[in-house]
Amino acid sequence: MQQTINNTLTAAWTAAWDEGDVNAFDAIVTADYQRESAGKKKASGLKELQQEILDIRAAFPDLTTRIDKVIADGDDVAIFWTSTGTFTNTLHGVPPTGRVVETRGSNALTLRDGLIAHERVTWDAGELLADLGVPSLQSAFEDEAPDIVVDNLSGDLPLDIMKGFNRQFITGVTVVTTVDDEGKPRGLAANSYASISLDPPLVLVCVQKTSSTYSALFQSSHLGINILSNEQLGTVRTFASKAPDKFADLEWHAGPNGVPLIDGSSASLEAEIKERFQAKTHTIFVGRVRHAEVADVDPMVYKAGHFFDGARLEEL
Repeated sequence: MQQTINNTLTAAWTAAWDEGDVNAFDAIVTADYQRESAGKKKASGLKELQQEILDIRAAFPDLTTRIDKVIADGDDVAIFWTSTGTFTNTLHGVPPTGRVVETRGSNALTLRDGLIAHERVTWDAGELLADLGVPSLQSAFEDEAPDIVVDNLSGDLPLDIMKGFNRQFITGVTVVTTVDDEGKPRGLAANSYASISLDPPLVLVCVQKTSSTYSALFQSSHLGINILSNEQLGTVRTFASKAPDKFADLEWHAGPNGVPLIDGSSASLEAEIKERFQAKTHTIFVGRVRHAEVADVDPMVYKAGHFFDGARLEEL
């Protein structure tokens, strides 16, 4: 009897994950089936599982799964498995990399009358992206226990308060650059740049996923960060626009790894992308600096939606 159950579970698993027949799970789960993610600590039902399978198979069309072991003890069953596939299409807003990934996981099942009533999984789509080198910071944004209180409103901060906070922070202005898969230069204006460390030389920049440069940047191995000078107001306006070719009238030169570095900048660097962290609407790119240039020209300063001459700062 137990062997029959094991064979049924394995057959349904293979049909769903390898062939995309997600309806195969209909016959092996109870009406109140619940699936718990060990990482996210959240429960979902059959429809959410079926949709996740379809999403993952769309991103990994050649996905194959091997059942490594099934261990049963009465109504408790553990499945250990290995999946392999090529990241071919977008998954959860992450552009494809063309990389082949092999990922492993285990599922703890609780049966009722031979059907799965509860399933606890150690793996989900977020873990798959982590295996591809794209870890998520999702856990930092969960609202399971909101404890922020502003004007007696629990939950997230009101948008106008967050905007007001950000307007008080003075930054420089950068243009982040890269090249797409056709070798065409791409770039966007950003002020979310920070130096992480000098030894090793690490930097980070946050990029919104809706940017037209995002896909090219995500798939690239290197990026450029150009700190704009107080003579480049026209340049920053170009890169903040939706112009189809932002490099058309721009003077630039290629760094050692081919990344566009903008002439006239106060400073420019070229960094090898080491990490890509998913943070809701943005991706945090962490890079190791491989090349840097510094010019004798003052940088532009940005505060509250306005640009200022960095040469006229008064020391306190």
